Amino acid sequence: MIVRDGFRSSPRDCPQSRWLAYYLRMKKTEVIVLAAGKGTRMHSDEPKVLQVLGGQSLLDHVLGAVRGVTPSRIYVVYGHGGETVRRSTVGNDINWVQQESPLGTGHAVSQAMPFVDPAADVLVVCGDVPLVRTQTLARLVEAAGSRRLALLTSVLPDPTGYGRIIRDDRGKLQKIVEEMDASDEQKAISEINAGFIAAPATLVCDWLAHVDDANVQREHYLTDVVRFAVAAGVPVVTCAATDRNEVRGVNSRAELAKAERIFQRRQVARLMADGLSLRDPERFDLRGSLSFGADSVVDVNVIVEGNVQLGARVTIGPNCQIRDSILGDDVVVEANCVIDGATVEAGCVIGPFARLRPETELAAGARVGNFVETKKTRLGAGTKANHLAYLGDSDVGKNVNIGAGVITCNYDGTRKHTTIIGDDAFIGSDSQLVAPVTIGAGATIGAGSTIRRDAPAGKLTVTRAQAKTLDHWRSPKKKKR
Repeated sequence: MIVRDGFRSSPRDCPQSRWLAYYLRMKKTEVIVLAAGKGTRMHSDEPKVLQVLGGQSLLDHVLGAVRGVTPSRIYVVYGHGGETVRRSTVGNDINWVQQESPLGTGHAVSQAMPFVDPAADVLVVCGDVPLVRTQTLARLVEAAGSRRLALLTSVLPDPTGYGRIIRDDRGKLQKIVEEMDASDEQKAISEINAGFIAAPATLVCDWLAHVDDANVQREHYLTDVVRFAVAAGVPVVTCAATDRNEVRGVNSRAELAKAERIFQRRQVARLMADGLSLRDPERFDLRGSLSFGADSVVDVNVIVEGNVQLGARVTIGPNCQIRDSILGDDVVVEANCVIDGATVEAGCVIGPFARLRPETELAAGARVGNFVETKKTRLGAGTKANHLAYLGDSDVGKNVNIGAGVITCNYDGTRKHTTIIGDDAFIGSDSQLVAPVTIGAGATIGAGSTIRRDAPAGKLTVTRAQAKTLDHWRSPKKKKR
């Protein structure tokens, strides 16, 4: 009988997911992540586990799944590009273990085992299999149970590159044969080893002590623990991945691209189930996190990066990129816009072809139109900059009109300076506001003016030269040959 937080039940009374979550909390599990591979087929200077999928490294994806089983400790075995891996990986809960020589997966695990609590179960996972889910790892840990070895397996239509599961006539698992050591008959087997195991730490230590490099690759295979377990009479069980994509390793650019599409389809399915309207799910990429209100619509070829929040009834047009931004209710983003690090309040209209750079703030009902760029700028409620303007380091009041071709000259070559524009001002087309400068409330700046001094409120300020017509001027003509 379980008594916890006032809730009384037995395992039979609990829904499976609830019981499994409780089981994982009570069971002491330590995780070893194998992340030492170089990834030669990537042809990259970056370690393989740092290749990016959906805005995160392969290793960070695996660690995210691992953390869901609430391990008491996580060890990451690193090798090639080790310091880069350590520096680039998210989380302060990682115990780093170096594998100085690439002698195989069994050798990699043996480097971490001296630090593992002998009383714990150990879960070994691969750092280059980013699509594995927490629930699959949880089932693997549960399958290990008491003094058993559990393996994650799958049946693939093309098992090339994977170790094959060898069973006897009664279906009992006997061993795993790596592809390079397999016969033609064994290569025809479609049931493969995913490279993930779970077992009591003491047993893993005993088995690893007997692993040698008597194989074609002259490596210490982790998979050899299976035959040692069988020989010792330890039960060996398999846990099949419900989705074969979960065991998909990433070893090349082509495999990384396939994994990216699978990952994006997963995210799209979740987003649409939660109510987001995507005009074409195959042409949308989420490389971070996205929250949204009711009846928001996203058109084709939109990329969302970092942490993005959409209010209700937001419309995102085609070919837009949105990063680390907040868009309020009823915001409309027209086609071909880039929004990065911006806060946009309700009812604003952006684009088409607008760029909002970091620290841009648009108050309710503001408009930023064609070929307008903003940076570290706040536009007040109802303010409009409809075309061909640059506003940098600016504080613009409400109901201001920014004409075409207006720029704030915010940089003097060494420092950035601020332009302040008061409420209800009118900035005529093709004007330059040389910061630091203040335009008073209700002021009008005549078209084509260069403003170097503060312009008073409610007045017209003009710096244009008087137009002249030269009667004696003649248009140049080409000489006849």
